[in-house]
Amino acid sequence: MSRFACRPLTISAPCFSSVTDISLNSPNKGLLSDAMMDVPVDSAAAARTAAPEGLSAAEEEELRAEIAKVEEEIGTLRQVLAAKERHCGELKRKLGLTPLDGLKQNLSKSWHDVQVSNA
Repeated sequence: MSRFACRPLTISAPCFSSVTDISLNSPNKGLLSDAMMDVPVDSAAAARTAAPEGLSAAEEEELRAEIAKVEEEIGTLRQVLAAKERHCGELKRKLGLTPLDGLKQNLSKSWHDVQVSNA
């Protein structure tokens, strides 16, 4: 198995010391580590690529500015989502819900769905 192979519940990248938890029942589900949030987008690499035929320099510049704006918005949305997921995790902890409870509920629902399906 290569060192880049996917594992069932976690993804780890050799260049980061942290691990991103993607467990469906985890309060940290889908959160990017701080190290991953701080990885800059290489806009210089985008600038090195040749512009498609038919685009003027002004159009190309406008598109690059829009890309930068959208990438900034994506970063903001990731931060908002991470804060909401943390809040959700806190609420679940206050209610005494654990990831194991969520897993049990998901398995029960899946088993019920299998039993009532016509397949």
